Amino acid sequence: MEQPTVLVKDIMTTNLILFTVDQSIHEVMNAFIVNKISGGPVVDDKGKLIGVISEADCMKEISDSRYFNMPILDKTVGHFMTKEVEILPASMTLFDAASKFHDTSRRRFPVLDNNKLVGQVSRKDIVIAAINLKSQSWR
Repeated sequence: MEQPTVLVKDIMTTNLILFTVDQSIHEVMNAFIVNKISGGPVVDDKGKLIGVISEADCMKEISDSRYFNMPILDKTVGHFMTKEVEILPASMTLFDAASKFHDTSRRRFPVLDNNKLVGQVSRKDIVIAAINLKSQSWR
Protein backbone atom coordinates (compact mmCIF):
# COMPACT_ATOMS: atom_id res chain seq x y z
CA MET A 1 0.00 0.00 0.00
CA GLU A 2 1.36 3.42 -0.95
CA GLN A 3 1.99 5.81 1.93
CA PRO A 4 0.66 9.36 1.74
CA THR A 5 3.11 12.21 1.19
CA VAL A 6 4.17 13.84 4.45
CA LEU A 7 3.59 17.61 4.44
CA VAL A 8 5.00 20.36 6.64
CA LYS A 9 1.55 20.75 8.27
CA ASP A 10 1.80 17.10 9.40
CA ILE A 11 5.04 17.60 11.32
CA MET A 12 5.06 21.27 12.40
CA THR A 13 4.72 22.54 15.94
CA THR A 14 1.46 24.40 16.46
CA ASN A 15 1.82 25.29 20.15
CA LEU A 16 4.05 28.31 19.57
CA ILE A 17 5.71 30.74 21.94
CA LEU A 18 4.96 34.08 20.27
CA PHE A 19 6.76 37.37 20.79
CA THR A 20 5.81 41.01 20.17
CA VAL A 21 7.98 43.94 19.06
CA ASP A 22 7.58 45.79 22.35
CA GLN A 23 8.69 42.91 24.62
CA SER A 24 12.03 43.44 26.34
CA ILE A 25 14.90 41.32 25.12
CA HIS A 26 15.44 40.25 28.74
CA GLU A 27 11.92 38.81 28.80
CA VAL A 28 12.55 37.03 25.48
CA MET A 29 15.84 35.50 26.62
CA ASN A 30 14.10 34.25 29.77
CA ALA A 31 11.37 32.71 27.58
CA PHE A 32 14.07 30.98 25.51
CA ILE A 33 15.52 29.42 28.67
CA VAL A 34 12.24 28.51 30.39
CA ASN A 35 10.70 27.00 27.25
CA LYS A 36 13.96 25.38 26.02
CA ILE A 37 13.69 27.09 22.63
CA SER A 38 16.16 29.12 20.61
CA GLY A 39 13.74 31.44 18.84
CA GLY A 40 10.22 32.11 17.71
CA PRO A 41 7.85 34.19 15.60
CA VAL A 42 7.17 37.88 16.27
CA VAL A 43 3.57 38.91 15.64
CA ASP A 44 1.61 42.15 15.61
CA ASP A 45 -1.51 42.79 17.71
CA LYS A 46 -3.64 40.92 15.15
CA GLY A 47 -1.40 37.84 15.22
CA LYS A 48 0.16 38.56 11.81
CA LEU A 49 3.77 37.41 11.38
CA ILE A 50 6.10 40.43 11.21
CA GLY A 51 9.46 38.90 12.11
CA VAL A 52 11.38 36.26 13.98
CA ILE A 53 13.64 36.52 17.00
CA SER A 54 16.38 34.01 17.79
CA GLU A 55 19.42 33.57 19.99
CA ALA A 56 21.51 34.29 16.90
CA ASP A 57 19.77 37.67 16.49
CA CYS A 58 20.78 38.50 20.05
CA MET A 59 24.46 37.50 19.75
CA LYS A 60 25.69 40.52 17.78
CA GLU A 61 23.84 42.89 20.07
CA ILE A 62 25.23 41.19 23.16
CA SER A 63 28.73 41.47 21.71
CA ASP A 64 28.25 45.10 20.66
CA SER A 65 26.84 46.04 24.07
CA ARG A 66 30.15 45.13 25.67
CA TYR A 67 32.18 46.95 23.03
CA PHE A 68 30.07 50.10 23.28
CA ASN A 69 29.49 49.65 27.04
CA MET A 70 25.72 49.80 26.52
CA PRO A 71 23.16 47.66 28.34
CA ILE A 72 21.04 45.52 26.03
CA LEU A 73 18.44 44.13 28.36
CA ASP A 74 16.25 47.23 28.23
CA LYS A 75 15.98 47.09 24.42
CA THR A 76 12.96 45.53 22.77
CA VAL A 77 12.44 42.70 20.30
CA GLY A 78 11.97 45.31 17.56
CA HIS A 79 15.69 46.20 17.83
CA PHE A 80 16.85 42.61 17.47
CA MET A 81 14.37 40.69 15.32
CA THR A 82 14.86 39.63 11.73
CA LYS A 83 12.22 41.39 9.65
CA GLU A 84 12.88 39.64 6.35
CA VAL A 85 11.23 36.35 7.24
CA GLU A 86 11.51 33.25 5.10
CA ILE A 87 8.48 31.03 5.54
CA LEU A 88 7.38 27.58 4.47
CA PRO A 89 3.86 26.85 3.24
CA ALA A 90 1.91 24.26 5.22
CA SER A 91 1.40 22.31 1.99
CA MET A 92 5.14 21.85 1.27
CA THR A 93 6.41 18.27 1.32
CA LEU A 94 8.82 16.99 3.94
CA PHE A 95 11.50 16.55 1.28
CA ASP A 96 11.12 20.05 -0.18
CA ALA A 97 11.31 21.42 3.37
CA ALA A 98 14.49 19.40 3.98
CA SER A 99 15.98 20.94 0.82
CA LYS A 100 15.07 24.42 2.05
CA PHE A 101 16.82 23.75 5.37
CA HIS A 102 19.84 22.37 3.53
CA ASP A 103 20.07 25.49 1.33
CA THR A 104 19.88 27.93 4.26
CA SER A 105 21.40 28.34 7.69
CA ARG A 106 17.94 28.54 9.30
CA ARG A 107 17.13 26.29 12.22
CA ARG A 108 13.39 26.90 12.00
CA PHE A 109 10.80 28.37 9.64
CA PRO A 110 7.41 29.86 10.43
CA VAL A 111 4.65 28.01 8.57
CA LEU A 112 1.88 29.92 6.86
CA ASP A 113 -1.39 28.73 5.40
CA ASN A 114 -3.39 31.32 3.43
CA ASN A 115 -1.04 34.03 4.79
CA LYS A 116 -1.89 33.05 8.37
CA LEU A 117 0.73 31.83 10.85
CA VAL A 118 -0.26 28.25 11.67
CA GLY A 119 2.94 26.77 13.06
CA GLN A 120 6.69 26.43 12.95
CA VAL A 121 8.89 23.65 11.62
CA SER A 122 12.43 22.97 12.77
CA ARG A 123 15.34 20.91 11.54
CA LYS A 124 14.62 18.50 14.38
CA ASP A 125 11.00 18.07 13.17
CA ILE A 126 12.34 17.09 9.72
CA VAL A 127 14.81 14.58 11.18
CA ILE A 128 12.15 12.98 13.40
CA ALA A 129 9.73 12.71 10.47
CA ALA A 130 12.44 11.11 8.31
CA ILE A 131 13.19 8.53 11.03
CA ASN A 132 9.48 7.76 11.28
CA LEU A 133 9.39 7.18 7.51
CA LYS A 134 12.33 4.79 7.64
CA SER A 135 10.24 1.66 7.19
CA GLN A 136 7.89 3.26 4.69
CA SER A 137 8.22 4.26 1.05
CA TRP A 138 10.09 7.52 0.56
CA ARG A 139 8.10 10.03 -1.48
